[in-house]
Amino acid sequence: MDRARILGLAERVLRLEAESVLGLLPRLDDRFVEAVALLHRCRGRVIVTAMGKSGIIGRKIAATLASTGTPAYFLHPAEGVHGDLGMVARGDVVLAVSNSGETDEVLAVLPAIKRLGLPLLLLTGDPASTLARQADVVLNVGVAEEACPMNLAPTSSTTAALAMGDALAMALLDVRGFGPDDYAALHPRGTLGWKALFRVADLMHTGPAVPVVPEQATMKEAIEEMSDKGLGMTTVVDGAGRLVGVVTDGDLRRQQLAHGPALLERRVGECMTRQPKVIREDELAARALALMEGRITSLVIVGPTGAPAGVIHLHDILRAKIV
Repeated sequence: MDRARILGLAERVLRLEAESVLGLLPRLDDRFVEAVALLHRCRGRVIVTAMGKSGIIGRKIAATLASTGTPAYFLHPAEGVHGDLGMVARGDVVLAVSNSGETDEVLAVLPAIKRLGLPLLLLTGDPASTLARQADVVLNVGVAEEACPMNLAPTSSTTAALAMGDALAMALLDVRGFGPDDYAALHPRGTLGWKALFRVADLMHTGPAVPVVPEQATMKEAIEEMSDKGLGMTTVVDGAGRLVGVVTDGDLRRQQLAHGPALLERRVGECMTRQPKVIREDELAARALALMEGRITSLVIVGPTGAPAGVIHLHDILRAKIV
């Protein structure tokens, strides 16, 4: 094995495939906008169809569309002419991928597509091909050279088609206003989906479990409340029951160093942390974890009157496996 030759070939492939993607940039024009609009107007599903290596790319495009808010599936054109065309219905949009634009199997499904009056979006390397002449919108994804040393195996061309499919999907995602919660809903077994299952309200301590002391209480009373509730902190409220601060284990250590045994008789209002970070109960627990930033172990949830409504602790979030 010739190490230099192997690395040289790999470098050539990566360079040519990178150039094939960059070569698409000057072609982004009104046709791309029209393609996005066509897919956005679809009231049915986007049917992606292609053969061979383009078929593999088509499956990926369909999967990306479906996972980002655009209902889509892949139709194998050879299976299509043997019955699977029954899955196609009025209101659908067809997205075909064919580098040559002359793929027999894709051409064979055209009559059914036209009979149903379905719009056809084509990704092709030949904008003058037979398929291109039948398409409503054509996006040129042609490349100057395949990365294959023989210039035969689909390499640069499939990379370009895949990149254009991703560009379409991401533009559609933005047009639809598709956000992280929407993505999580379609990926319930993924990490993001798992995080989106839990809101602060699902994990927070409420009612008698919430440690509370008045700001005029002694630090001895605050320590007793903290020990009783076991959250490593206590909320501090004013005479109207509104949150004015918190006392944490960290506060206790700092105050102990400063005041020694006299700490027990000091007023909580003199030792507490004012304006603590708070969070709403309807926010994601993952957001609470981000607010803790590795230095805070508890966040207070404040009710409509300003009183502490609950506390969420770092351990609650970790137990829910939101990491």
